[in-house]
Amino acid sequence: MKIKFKITALFALLVTIILLVLSISVHYFTSLQRTDSFKRRLKGRANNDGQLFSYFGDSDSTRAILHAIDSASAFTLNEKSVAIFNYLDKPVYTYNVASIDSILPDKEILKQARLKHEVYYTRRKRDILAYHYTDSRSRVVVVVGGYDIDGWHRLKDLRDILLTCLFIGIAIALVVGYAFSVQLVKPIKQIIYDVKHITSQNLTQHINAGSTQDELNQLANTFNELLDRLQESFLIQRRFISNASHELSTPLTAISSQLEVTLQKERDIKEYKGVINSVHEDVRQMQQLTKSLLEIAKTGTQGSIELSEVRIDEVLLKVTADVQKNSEEYKVILQFGDFPDDERAFLVFGNSELLYSSLRNIADNGCKFSFDHHVMINLLFENDNVIVQFKNYGDTITEEEAEHIFLPFYRSANATPIKGFGLGLALAKRIINLHKGNIKVQSSHETGTVFTIVLPSLKAFAAKA
Repeated sequence: MKIKFKITALFALLVTIILLVLSISVHYFTSLQRTDSFKRRLKGRANNDGQLFSYFGDSDSTRAILHAIDSASAFTLNEKSVAIFNYLDKPVYTYNVASIDSILPDKEILKQARLKHEVYYTRRKRDILAYHYTDSRSRVVVVVGGYDIDGWHRLKDLRDILLTCLFIGIAIALVVGYAFSVQLVKPIKQIIYDVKHITSQNLTQHINAGSTQDELNQLANTFNELLDRLQESFLIQRRFISNASHELSTPLTAISSQLEVTLQKERDIKEYKGVINSVHEDVRQMQQLTKSLLEIAKTGTQGSIELSEVRIDEVLLKVTADVQKNSEEYKVILQFGDFPDDERAFLVFGNSELLYSSLRNIADNGCKFSFDHHVMINLLFENDNVIVQFKNYGDTITEEEAEHIFLPFYRSANATPIKGFGLGLALAKRIINLHKGNIKVQSSHETGTVFTIVLPSLKAFAAKA
């Protein structure tokens, strides 16, 4: 069912419920008013008959007088019936009860009338009042019944009017609800139309959010923000593919060129060895690039990564030893801050191989781009977080460069002379994000360049999961 029909149905249902409640309430209170009004009429009639019976006494002449009066006033009370019972519950006077036995009460009703002064009840749509009349001369129960033809007719007319108004109200609610739903759904349909015409080729096209500051405006703005992120992702992907293709084609071209030149004529062993060494270097470069690309791809599929408890200090010790093996000039200084009382504070929840790869890439870059090829690593603990800082002194990183250094294949102007692919920091950031951490960089001539990694401890990681 379309949403506009759901809105129409819901609106009509709500209006119907309101009209039903109002109609039932009006009918109910009108019915109570009819009952109360007719009850007062019956009570007045019973009181009059009780006074006359008490005044004239229990005699045939009294019964004749009462019969004459009741007959003369019969037109004022439709289907009027009267019965008077003495204190022995014996009927001493009756009027028009021969054909309507239902007016005659049982002894329980007479008893209740004497206790409560009056009892009102209905039988076969007839309203009946048993009224206990007492004075110094008599104690009688006067039972008066009748059919409130005018009251019931008024209730019937009211019921017909209410039903008519109910059906008219429902019809109006359906029409108004449909018009309202069409107007409400109109901007949603426009959003659907705009979204359907947006493809990967025109992600710059945005949805018209309108000027109203409502939920639909927020929805349109959310879609536009999503489109911006998609466009940025597509651009990064295209740039990544272009750069990867270029980086892979460069050593392949070099290998092909060297082999073609070598095959043009006979060479001595020394020349062949030189070509083989050069080709081997190009192949090793391609192998390193392929490994980095595979690691980046691996960080994009969290479900396939095995996670466990990892001691970050042990990973850093291994990083320190392995980085210094790369070159005699490289030196890594590992420092520990205040040790926590609980050794489990060293633990993070993650993948030890990926964390090692991330931390080693940053340490390698620190040594590679440092003037003295030294990097200082500080391990700190703060607020259920494990903080790792890498500090070196080299060319500073500008704010503009800091926004791009974590993009794949990005290399700053200062990094151009140094061998590399521009994948290390991109890989490191992805791994840190995968472990629900974050990485940032600060650089100045006075303090040097500092990369700060914040990882949640085992306890904090469980809270974020």
